[in-house]
Amino acid sequence: MKHILDLTQEPQHIPALAAWHHAEWAHLNPGRSLRDRVESMQHYLDDGLVPSTFICKCDGQLAGSAAIVDCDMDTHPEWTPWLASVFVAPAFRRRGLGSELVRYLMLRAQNAGIENLYLFTPDRAAFYHKLGWRLLGEEDYRTCRVNVMQICLRSHPVQER
Repeated sequence: MKHILDLTQEPQHIPALAAWHHAEWAHLNPGRSLRDRVESMQHYLDDGLVPSTFICKCDGQLAGSAAIVDCDMDTHPEWTPWLASVFVAPAFRRRGLGSELVRYLMLRAQNAGIENLYLFTPDRAAFYHKLGWRLLGEEDYRTCRVNVMQICLRSHPVQER
C-alpha cells in the first residue's frame, strides 16, 4: 500500500530525505553540507504550501519525495514557485511513484491558485514532458547542462485520481 503525505506529518524523515537529496544533487550545491541541507529542510515544516515537501510511503517505508519551493535556480529568481527534490529511492523505482508525487504536488499547487510551476532537470526532461511540462530552454547551471521547464496549470489542469 502506498500513500502521499505532507512532511509535517512525519518530520522524523528529514535526515533520510536530506541524505538522499545530498547524495543525488550535492554537485549542484557546492559547499553545502549535509547538515546545511537538514537545517534548511526545517523550513518545509512551516505553515503554507511554499515551501513544503511531500513524501511517499510504500508499505510503511519512506519511498520518495517532491517539494515546492520559492526558487530553485538562483539564475531565475523571477520565476516562482518551483517543483524540486523529486526523488524515488532505488528500491521503489519503476512503479509510477515519481509521477504520482509530481501530479500530487501539481494538484496541490493548482488548488492553491498557482498558475505556473517551474523546474530544472539535468536528465529527466522526457519524464516531465509526459506529465505536461514544456521545455523553456537548456542552459549551463553550476556544474551541469540542465533543461528548464514550465507547466501552466490553467492550461493543463490536474485531475484527482
